[in-house]
Amino acid sequence: MATSRFTAMAQSKCPKCRVGKVFEGPVYGFKKQKMHEHCPHCGLKFEVEPGYFYAAMYVSYAFSVAEVVTLGLTTAMLTKSESPWVYVSVLFAAILIFAPFNLRYSRLVLLHYLSPKIVYNPAYEEARDKRLE
Repeated sequence: MATSRFTAMAQSKCPKCRVGKVFEGPVYGFKKQKMHEHCPHCGLKFEVEPGYFYAAMYVSYAFSVAEVVTLGLTTAMLTKSESPWVYVSVLFAAILIFAPFNLRYSRLVLLHYLSPKIVYNPAYEEARDKRLE
């Protein structure tokens, strides 16, 4: 059965085969996040061209704005505080906490949804499923 694009992205899978992992290890941990250069399953080179992941900064920025606005409004509704330090501390902590998430998922959104050169090939999943049977 074919894996949906959203599920593959959420599980950090390759956009071409939806089998191989794009990143080593979990989102949060003590090790630095490491991205594979090529898909371990189908061999797709993730950095399609030099500087390709600079575009992921725009996606990460959109994630950060959404997080900051949401948390700022939530903090305002819950605390009703007029002190700017409450907001600065909450938003600064949120930016630090969400940084690994934003790094990983901005690149995955770029690969899965914003890369017209990368096309899903269901033959890779079918071959994996046949091997597992």
